[in-house]
Amino acid sequence: MTDARTGAPAETLMPPTTPDRVTGETALRVQGLSQGRTAEAAADHRRGPFRPERLVPLRERRANEAYAYLFRFSDLLLIAGVSLFVAQGLSSQGWQEALAADILPLLVAAVSLCWSLKSFDLYVYRRQERLSGHLLRVLAAVTLSLIAGFGTAGLSGRADLLIPVFGLWAVGVWLGLGSLHGASFGLVARWRRKGLLTPNIVIVGATRDAKILIEAALERRDVNILGIFDDRLSRAPGDVCGVPVLGDTEALLSHKITPYVDRVVVAVDPSARARVEGLIRRLSLLPNAVSLLVDVDSEAGRKTALDRLSEQSLSANGVGPSDTHRTLHKRLQDVVIGTLALLIFAPVMVVVAVLIKLDSPGPIFFRQRRHGMNNEVINVWKFRSMRTEAADPTAARQVSRDDDRVTRVGRFIRKTSLDELPQLFNVLRGDMSLVGPRPHAIGMKTGDANSAKLVAEYAWRHRIKPGMTGWAAIKGSRGALENAEDVRRRVQLDIDYIERQSFWFDLYIMAMTVPCILGDRHAVR
Repeated sequence: MTDARTGAPAETLMPPTTPDRVTGETALRVQGLSQGRTAEAAADHRRGPFRPERLVPLRERRANEAYAYLFRFSDLLLIAGVSLFVAQGLSSQGWQEALAADILPLLVAAVSLCWSLKSFDLYVYRRQERLSGHLLRVLAAVTLSLIAGFGTAGLSGRADLLIPVFGLWAVGVWLGLGSLHGASFGLVARWRRKGLLTPNIVIVGATRDAKILIEAALERRDVNILGIFDDRLSRAPGDVCGVPVLGDTEALLSHKITPYVDRVVVAVDPSARARVEGLIRRLSLLPNAVSLLVDVDSEAGRKTALDRLSEQSLSANGVGPSDTHRTLHKRLQDVVIGTLALLIFAPVMVVVAVLIKLDSPGPIFFRQRRHGMNNEVINVWKFRSMRTEAADPTAARQVSRDDDRVTRVGRFIRKTSLDELPQLFNVLRGDMSLVGPRPHAIGMKTGDANSAKLVAEYAWRHRIKPGMTGWAAIKGSRGALENAEDVRRRVQLDIDYIERQSFWFDLYIMAMTVPCILGDRHAVR
């Protein structure tokens, strides 16, 4: 027996020896268990030393970054609450009647504390930091704010009168912030253990530099190296320090592991300029971010490289709205507007569901596997518009005018895009966004060719979540793609949207969607 990848002789599985008293049935059972354990061990070996039990898509892990803003908002509420409570004691009539000279120092202390918490990077939660060190920095922030408050009180000549007030305020904010940050620190540590915050990378190049990086990562355990790809596969070993070599560079472009990868690291000697430039040019077609590994010979260089990889913001993903603020705002926009849209269109969806059921036998909904962000495979919901027996989940045959597969109700809901309304559930779930590149079916064909193969930059449209509507949709690129030029135009419009994405641009696209759909009499859907 030979290994399918290397052609080397594979280990022969021999049946275990058993005593004479063991029956043939028992011997077969023991043999099966032995083979099962051996196969399981082989599978674990192929997974490598970094592979978590469950691979979490980048989209899902990236959503956890929003909690840093929730942690900060909780701190702001606590500081405001303690400050108002303490201010009530400055006057028998409440803080509204207190002297401005008494209120101002407390206000300065509260604002200084909010600034200090952010300036001391207390919402970063570094991987190597201990809870005790984190709480000491919280104490330092409280102390600095007290100094600012007392300095202001001294200028007003009321420092001696405000000592009890500041003492109560300092105890209140320290105990409150200590509790909140202790809880958030524990929550972040738990997420890390589950692999929700640990960056996943793959390495291109089974080189000495790759080996050095992997050995350092094995010691630190703050980054997961899922696998290695090498453009010179015939020369590559089966694994490097236990990390499996999964294929050549071409295999990486369509590998099922890419939705879980934060960054592709090229570990090829930079002096080989032609090879490096060729690799980076080829890898730029991926939706994943790409980095070049340099200077890992020294301990300081290895530490710097791993620090950069492990602390890399999970929202940084190529071009487009990679900033965490924009990502959070877009998600809030999807949840708020998506919920309102679902409430508004719920009666329409009920009517459409009833009409579909009366028009033809079969389910009301149709699910189709499509590519989401970072090439993640998602199930997109739609109202069924075709006869059940003619359903085409891979879009091997795109819909044509007067398509005999489409039902009477289906023809109407496709023309008006009412069949897309169930995708509001995808939006609320986080698989999709209200606005973004429209998700295409996996394996969709344009003519006889796979649409993804017709344009080199096709995967760039997967650098953000797909949308229910998008820039391409309102610019006329809707429905079937009949030739390579149609595919190229849609990809270009999608990339244009990714580079320009903003809240107001999204609102404009949503506002223009309905008139564009109703006024489009040419698109075949």
